[in-house]
This record gives sequence, structure tokens and C-alpha cells, in this order.
Amino acid sequence: MWVVVALAAVGALFGGLLALGRAVEARHRAGGAADLAALAAAEHWSEGRAAACALAGRVARAQGATIARCSVAGEVSDVTASAGTGPFATRVRARAGPAGPLVPGSSPVSAPPRSPPLSGDLRG
Repeated sequence: MWVVVALAAVGALFGGLLALGRAVEARHRAGGAADLAALAAAEHWSEGRAAACALAGRVARAQGATIARCSVAGEVSDVTASAGTGPFATRVRARAGPAGPLVPGSSPVSAPPRSPPLSGDLRG
């Protein structure tokens, strides 16, 4: 009797882990597809919304996902991709476009802050 209960518990645990794995896989698939589709749409914004979103759809399908929503405003694209089925279906939104304007006199990559000088001379 105890063996049957233990096997049922292990089976339930294993089933739960498999379900969790499917949910995580669907989330990652949707996230990757949304990111790549948004980048593709932002790259082709000059061809118009329809062409940019059609390309985003092709990119998402190649990643095993579909486009739930796509919009292009200027050089910025906003894409929502969905992946998974049933209770594991998920949607992820991604935006892509050029970086914001730089402040005059600043560099595109900020330098790390400098540490203060040491108070004593360590050269001995």
C-alpha cells in the first residue's frame, strides 16, 4: 500500500515538474520571438508598417511563435508575440528602436565611477 502511495506522489511531482518546464519553455520561446521580431520590424520601419510587421511575423514563426500585436511608430516597433498552447500559452511584449538622444559632451557608453584615492602610500 505504501509503495502505491509513494509511486503516486512521485508521479504527481514528476508531472508538476514537466508542466513547469513546458510553461518556462513557452515563456522563453515567446520572449525570444518577440525580441527578434521587434528588432526586425524596427530595422525595416522605412518600408512601412505593413511590410515591417509582415517581416516580424515571419521572424516569429521561424521561432515557433506568432505575432499577437505589431505596431510601428517612426523608427520604434512594438511587438507582442505569443507561444505555447492551452494553459501554457503566454504573451511577451518587446520594443525596439534607436537609442535616445545623447546629452552633448557625453559618450554613448558611460564610464564606471572612479574610486577615491587611497589615504596612505602602499609602496612601502
